[in-house]
Amino acid sequence: METAEFVQILDREGGLLAAAAEEAGTEAKVPPCPEWQVRDLLRHTGMVHRWATAYVAEGHTSYHPDGGLPELDGAQLLTWFREGHRRLVDTLASAPPDVQCWHFLPAPSPLAFWARRQAHETTVHRVDAESARGGTPTAIGPAFAADGIDELLRGFHARSRSRVRSDGPRVLRVRATDTNDAVWTVRLSQEPPTTERGGTGEEADCEVAGPAAQLYLALWNRVPFPQVTGDAAVATLWREKSAVTWS
Repeated sequence: METAEFVQILDREGGLLAAAAEEAGTEAKVPPCPEWQVRDLLRHTGMVHRWATAYVAEGHTSYHPDGGLPELDGAQLLTWFREGHRRLVDTLASAPPDVQCWHFLPAPSPLAFWARRQAHETTVHRVDAESARGGTPTAIGPAFAADGIDELLRGFHARSRSRVRSDGPRVLRVRATDTNDAVWTVRLSQEPPTTERGGTGEEADCEVAGPAAQLYLALWNRVPFPQVTGDAAVATLWREKSAVTWS
């Protein structure tokens, strides 16, 4: 996917998130994140949007701390969220392709990284907001969902801070059934997971499969896995150890 596509998705998803949050109300519980109310979701995502904007707009070439969470609530919090989201979208859309700044996963360029990361960050939290509101969630495109699976498996969980570890070697296969060539082989051990695209021909201890959008949300621990075959303990290990936290 191209950077411009990610920016368009970010633009849409942020609007959907704000609309769902407004309908739900800031006191509503967020079912996928039991410790959160909608106000926490808006504060967190709005903070991340401003944090990301600062890298691209100000050109920070090393880690720069976030600005913290605001005390705002209700209509003022929604306005604050919408303003920060708009500035992030506009910053990414207008930035030169060769802008240099810090980023934390491999990417073709810093701009490509931040557009992709914030599109996925906002999409997952949009799902959280819609779960708080109730009703039918907005669909996620298969190609974008498959990209998000790839970012999670080959990006986030390739880092040393991933807690998905196994005492003995195990192989988890992830297979999107509605997207061409969307198969990943995840090798688990006492070290950080290693992931390759494709089935690699080796037998997996466990396979999780289903439509890309459902797998995407399941791997981010928002919904159950659509289908699990083989040793379900491997899928359970993922559910228990794979949470990505801010700090």
